[in-house]
Amino acid sequence: METSTALYARLLADPGCPLDRLREELGCEEGEFARALDGLRALGLLEATTATASGVAAVSVDTAVRHLLADSDHRLTALLGEARRTHERVEHLHRHYLPLRTAAAHELVRGPDRIAALLEDAARAARTEALSLRPGQDQSEAGLAEKLARERIALAHRVALRTIYPAAALQQPAVLAHVQALTAAGASIRVAHTLPLWLIVVDSHLAVLPAPGEPPGTAAVVVRDPAVVSVVRELFEHFWAASWVPPALLGRAAPDDRHREVLRLLAAGLTDQAIGRKLEISDRTVRRLVADLTAALGAQSRFQAGVHASRLGWI
Repeated sequence: METSTALYARLLADPGCPLDRLREELGCEEGEFARALDGLRALGLLEATTATASGVAAVSVDTAVRHLLADSDHRLTALLGEARRTHERVEHLHRHYLPLRTAAAHELVRGPDRIAALLEDAARAARTEALSLRPGQDQSEAGLAEKLARERIALAHRVALRTIYPAAALQQPAVLAHVQALTAAGASIRVAHTLPLWLIVVDSHLAVLPAPGEPPGTAAVVVRDPAVVSVVRELFEHFWAASWVPPALLGRAAPDDRHREVLRLLAAGLTDQAIGRKLEISDRTVRRLVADLTAALGAQSRFQAGVHASRLGWI
């Protein structure tokens, strides 16, 4: 800034002084001098001319300010014009084309790229919840990375994300790492033995389902009819109630002998008191062991803990 100010003052005082001599007088390097010239040009304080030996002339501050304001006004006018034209195009789309889309109860989307774009749009539009069943879609590293990026968009909006995967899928390291990353980001992940189809429900007003009769991943049906979306959501909730949190996401491996014995006795229908007498431990210890097991299994009740443990082969 000091070099630019000094250079501007010298150009005002001696308009005909060659630039080389000005640089020597100011005692600055070529790079510093060039940056000072560029800075003055950017502010409108310097203009090219053939009337001086230096080829440049200083412009008064008042003139530079007027030019800057005029340029700003011109750009603002252009932006306002573009904004007005964009607004007119949006109004045209809403008036003539949006009714054609919303009038239809569903639409067919073909092609992996269009489906991916549809899902990304849905993730960006989600505001309350996004529910999905993922039975066996693309589980390559690239496919999982794409899903993770898309789902993080929804999570960034504080959307409640609930997803169910096949239990066997988590045996693949890439899938396990994927669901661990989702869990760390705030998603709720569960697993089930089998899932009949993939589906997505967003905010209870949009559902995405596989197109019947089409190869997997090549076509999807987008449903907006509230009654149909409600049924699809109920289908998801049915599977959610029967699914469980995999131990791999809870940081717990298979239970030790003591926990396994408690599970066996729970499955046999024994009460806490009966289990305590059988294992010669206090009721309080039994309750703690049962709490450990239900948490590790992601269960909401003792009965559900027994069901999940049986599915995992723990009893």
